[in-house]
Amino acid sequence: MASTTTGKTRPEISSKLRHNILKLPEEIRRCSGIVIFGRRIKSLVFTTDIAIIRNCDADAVFAVYPFTPQQTISDALIKYASMPVFCGVGGGTTQGARTVTLARDVECEGAWGVVLNAPVSNFNVRAVAEAVDIPTIITVVSADTDVRRRLDSGAAILNVAGGAATPDIIRKIRKTEPEVPIIASGGNEPESILRTIEAGANAITYTPPTTQELFSKTMGLYRENPTPQSDLAMLTERQRTLLHNMYQKISHSMNTGRFGRMDMEELEAELHDAISAMGEDRKGHSDRNS
Repeated sequence: MASTTTGKTRPEISSKLRHNILKLPEEIRRCSGIVIFGRRIKSLVFTTDIAIIRNCDADAVFAVYPFTPQQTISDALIKYASMPVFCGVGGGTTQGARTVTLARDVECEGAWGVVLNAPVSNFNVRAVAEAVDIPTIITVVSADTDVRRRLDSGAAILNVAGGAATPDIIRKIRKTEPEVPIIASGGNEPESILRTIEAGANAITYTPPTTQELFSKTMGLYRENPTPQSDLAMLTERQRTLLHNMYQKISHSMNTGRFGRMDMEELEAELHDAISAMGEDRKGHSDRNS
């Protein structure tokens, strides 16, 4: 189903089944974005939930999680995501040679960038940056971070994640590094997202609601509208008889291995009668209620 419009409004395409996607806050679209390998990325969904990843309108996935990075997880996310994936490869608990190995692995799997956490050393940043041909993203959690040394060590993008202090950290970075690409956590409220963008963020990571939170809304709607009777229970006796006869004929033809042209013509005629009967019964029901 297509919605066509004129002017600057973006046309949107959806379908009968895939229209209920998770839409990120529209305010994120106001940032400049970061062009990586020819694609502009403004929004990154911060999750490893493949169901959310497959049903949201984010530009990319920010796959960082609170466990040691594992190739099986990154492989699954990259394989089944429909947008670029940026993979965490350590920097906190996981450091040293393992981060280099993980970075090489996710690059081969198709990742668009690797993310290192704040505690990682500059030496480790350089080792990862020299090992891969995709952007190395370094997380910044404090205004006291020596950003210049991070960049000199090979970091291509900064990921500012300072909680409520994020806009202040970005403003401080922008005083000395006006051109460096910055991804930042903007919170879930429009106001905090706009403050982060105004401070100088080029792209925003968004933490979505959990699957449980999203599904609770759907279940609420189901409870308000109890399940209707099955289609079979709503059929008239005449419709049931016609369908039963069709089923018997199909079963007999399949069991005997004989399903020729005459059988098909008879089935088509009976199917036509069944559809006509349903239409007549609906019309009669409608006339009685009018």
